[in-house]
Amino acid sequence: MGEKPALVPAERIERAILLIRGHKVLLDADLATLYEVETRALIQAVKRNIERFPVDFMFRLTPDETVFLRSQTVILKPGRGQHRKYLPYAFTEQGVAMLSSVLRSPRAVQVNIEIMRAFVRLRQLLASHVELARKLAALEKKYDSQFKVVFDAIRQLMIPPGPKRRKLGFMPKDD
Repeated sequence: MGEKPALVPAERIERAILLIRGHKVLLDADLATLYEVETRALIQAVKRNIERFPVDFMFRLTPDETVFLRSQTVILKPGRGQHRKYLPYAFTEQGVAMLSSVLRSPRAVQVNIEIMRAFVRLRQLLASHVELARKLAALEKKYDSQFKVVFDAIRQLMIPPGPKRRKLGFMPKDD
């Protein structure tokens, strides 16, 4: 039997994952969209079960992080009442997993499965990159400097393409 197609394309989930404060997270509004619920309904469900969401599962963005995030969104809706009054929540992988115990709709369960798979794929991708870099360093030590140009070229090829979304937080300028 073939697998059922995913409710949400993996690419859509992966695009929504951000790196904030060194954690891969999904924002409450993005999760609400994926689950097809209103953001306020998602937050209400979380607040009713707040003991399930310690700080390493969920945290609130600071005003500066929120402004930076908004500045990354090129098009803002005009008019009053189009933007959030409250700071968004960011959910880590564990927080997203915990959401499945709070949001019990069939869609929430299926979307959570897809989100967990996306986090696993990202972790595998990062792990394979680290392993490849380690092997390259070992080869570089083994062979003399005549191959330095080759190793430098391989390292350049290993650099992933520019990020789809920028990291949030203070970023020092390169001189």
